Amino acid sequence: MATATKKKSSARPSKTQKLKFGPKPHPVSIQFTEEMKGFISLPGTSSYQEDYEAGKKAGNYLMFHLTIRIPDTEFFVYDPNETGEAIGWVECQPLGGRFEVEKGVFNLFVDSGKPSANEKHMKYRLFLKNKSGKKITLSGFKKVVDDGLLNIWRDTSTLYTTMYEGYVEEKAEPKATIIGKGILRILEKDFIKQMTTIRSNGRTFSERKEAVMRFGDLFLGNLWEIYGAPFRGAEPELWRERDIPVFTLEGVKGAKISHHPFVTEDKISVSLMRFQKKESKDVVVLMHGLTTSTDMFIMPEHKNLVTYLHENGYGDVWSFDWRGSMRFSYNLFPHRYNLDDIALYDVPAALKLVREAVGPGKRIHFVVHCVGSISFFMSLFAGKLEGVTSVVSNSVSLTPNVPTWSRIKLSFAPFLMEGVLRFPNVNPRWHYLPGFASGKILAKFVSLFHHECDEPACHMLSLMWGTGWPACYEHENLPDITHRRVGDLFGATSLNYYRHIRKSVGRKSMIKYEPTDKRYEALPNTYLDGASKVKIPMLFMTGDKNKVFKDSNIIAFNTLNRLNPGNKNELFIAKGYGHQDTLMGKKSDTDIFPEIVKFLRKHS
Repeated sequence: MATATKKKSSARPSKTQKLKFGPKPHPVSIQFTEEMKGFISLPGTSSYQEDYEAGKKAGNYLMFHLTIRIPDTEFFVYDPNETGEAIGWVECQPLGGRFEVEKGVFNLFVDSGKPSANEKHMKYRLFLKNKSGKKITLSGFKKVVDDGLLNIWRDTSTLYTTMYEGYVEEKAEPKATIIGKGILRILEKDFIKQMTTIRSNGRTFSERKEAVMRFGDLFLGNLWEIYGAPFRGAEPELWRERDIPVFTLEGVKGAKISHHPFVTEDKISVSLMRFQKKESKDVVVLMHGLTTSTDMFIMPEHKNLVTYLHENGYGDVWSFDWRGSMRFSYNLFPHRYNLDDIALYDVPAALKLVREAVGPGKRIHFVVHCVGSISFFMSLFAGKLEGVTSVVSNSVSLTPNVPTWSRIKLSFAPFLMEGVLRFPNVNPRWHYLPGFASGKILAKFVSLFHHECDEPACHMLSLMWGTGWPACYEHENLPDITHRRVGDLFGATSLNYYRHIRKSVGRKSMIKYEPTDKRYEALPNTYLDGASKVKIPMLFMTGDKNKVFKDSNIIAFNTLNRLNPGNKNELFIAKGYGHQDTLMGKKSDTDIFPEIVKFLRKHS
């Protein structure tokens, strides 16, 4: 799409020439409503900032409410001389109250007239008239300049404003009478509201979406031209040298390690990895969370869960990489798998393979985490798993509960990512993409709001999961080396899993994603319906600082005790821990793992 530099190119055909090669049957418009508020000095004689401060002290409040309408989005993007219409009103009591916009012009990313500066302006010119017939002009510009990524919001939300007596065109400003001068700004809450007002007159959804995307590409492209200058002249940014190899098995010593891939009934390749140190009557199967993998259980930088289990008598440990594992490249592409697929196809087949491999008479225990835990419990409560001796669940199981901001993200993020921004997945490693990549721009934008650390992958994880700075874990619980390599420990995922969780959040139980889909007839519509039939002892764990699934497992513990009071369920709340750090923390082997082993021994 066009950027600021490309819009200027004299090599591009004119509007008339472009029409000749096949115009659209009708122009497609786009519009949005914008409010800006601030103060002006009367009459205004100093710098914008000084006049703003003087106006604020004097109480000279000014605001406008405008609908910006671009009649033909295609030509607006294509031609820098195309303007949008501004309709609405301006209010300033010291100047005469409310003024209606008689004529308003909006122009996006025009040259600043400073050839040595990487600077563009967004211009507003409003011819105003109040009820008494007084005429004035508001002339304003937003200055978008290469002053660092951290200033994008300030630059694009600050309007340097001059008020003139009468109706004044731009060329006549030097001789016009200034009656006020100052600064207007977009407040964060008004910006959020503004995003909900975007409209298009396209006759089809495809036309409307294309108009929004075309305008978005213009806006982001110009920002990249200005703020991305430090990156464009350099070599593509590559993944830095790693401290620990990707997918290393060095974290488990002295064990026989074997790989057991298999294909599910719906034709997806998944796998189990076996870490066998000795024969054991008790076999432990681990299930990771969404976007992680077996690697979270075998990290070499601290004593990991597999090693701890080996040292405490559990010599046969398996780790199940189900279809949400970052080890599988198909998660880099769009798909529509949901948690019912995991419950129906992945977990039962994995249990069957483990049972066949270990032989009869063995007790099989599961330690499950995050979405892996949700899916395991769905399979268990659907009656698809038999012969499980006990289960340890971390963070969440059948009663997901998330923070308010997470609910908001779940509501709009899947559509925004796929339908508007057109990402095939969401990936914590987008920051490291080379050149001008839309994912890289989003990652850098996300980092603007995260000052708690300097690891971009950590910032993206807080976007992907939960609410907090950071959201997935407490920084102090992770080894520094683990924090540096979170981009290697968490991968990309498609968005449909989020949609399934969204449908279940706020309900009393996980529910089936598509109740009318015959492929899932063997699963219940509500997974807690069969709670009274499940007699397996369960340990529910969670950190008291869990910012991803909050108190979900506390709710599950209380709910199952009410529905099945005779079951031997336990609850463990890890003080000072969040969501992921319970199983990946530098002190997990002293604070968390002993509780897991203590529970397993009760049922071994």
